[in-house]
Amino acid sequence: MKPMLLAAMIAAISGSAFAEEVVIYSSRGEQLIKPILDVYKKETGVDVKLVSDKEGPLMERLRAEGSNTPADILMTVDAGNLWQASNMGLLKAVKSPTLNANIPVHLRDPKNEWFGLSVRARTLFYNTQKVKPGQLSSYEDLADPKWKGKLCLRTSKKVYNQSLVAMFLAEYGPVKTERIVKGWMDNLATDVFPDDTKMLEAIAAGQCEVGIANTYYYGRLMKKTPNLPVGLFWANQNGKGSHVNVSGAGVTRYAKNEKGAVKLLEWLSSAKAQNLYADVDMEYPVNTKVKPAPEVAAWGPFKSSLINVSNAGTRQADAVKLMDRVGYK
Repeated sequence: MKPMLLAAMIAAISGSAFAEEVVIYSSRGEQLIKPILDVYKKETGVDVKLVSDKEGPLMERLRAEGSNTPADILMTVDAGNLWQASNMGLLKAVKSPTLNANIPVHLRDPKNEWFGLSVRARTLFYNTQKVKPGQLSSYEDLADPKWKGKLCLRTSKKVYNQSLVAMFLAEYGPVKTERIVKGWMDNLATDVFPDDTKMLEAIAAGQCEVGIANTYYYGRLMKKTPNLPVGLFWANQNGKGSHVNVSGAGVTRYAKNEKGAVKLLEWLSSAKAQNLYADVDMEYPVNTKVKPAPEVAAWGPFKSSLINVSNAGTRQADAVKLMDRVGYK
């Protein structure tokens, strides 16, 4: 074998063996995330290995693996889950002027252990044949007796509603929050639903008239069945704004490639990548310089709450106890 050819083969093998890799433990749908990570690899040459599972098993796996974990990033949905990972000591603080510039302060961890990468709004939905938008106003108004027998809700077992009530605790305190959630229970039209989609379908069917859901569930449902009589109403626009949460990520405590992990998070928060990340699931970009997808923008502008989403985690246990106390299943 000629020396030059041998040298080229050795270089190729060495390059492959030492190619940079970032490992992500992700609870997000692989079909949503992988195409975005493929773009990152194409731009940078960095391999991104995706390990997908539900957030609970992934966090337990991280804890069990300890310093032997191959994971550089934990990616999941809801600030309550991200806070839980931080509280378990699974994440580490990172200093990144880029992340701080791209992500508003209320959508990231005050300790910089995790960062929102897309915004998820949870607001009111109504049957357009039974309710006029002028009859709606706020989450707390749904506790009024005028909605008795007309309200549908998703189960309290899902972290989305736990986070919503936790944010109420941050905004209103325990007494008013309990009064609101108790009022919701008094107004239920039927048993709680296992997911937002089934709840929205119940509103469309007239089983109830109003409910609370994440907007991307509405977007997916209306894309499949655009003529459903369901409308979106932005809650609390005369108050502190509609409740928002995040999908996000943090660098793991024992990341082997911390530098590469931070670079990937910075890229995901950039204007170039934000539409790729947020649009794929009809969410809102976390970077305020980026506009949402046209079908999302069509729902209209809204004022969102600026309470730091970390409250969804710090007050989660109190929220769960409160919901148990008033019989919210």
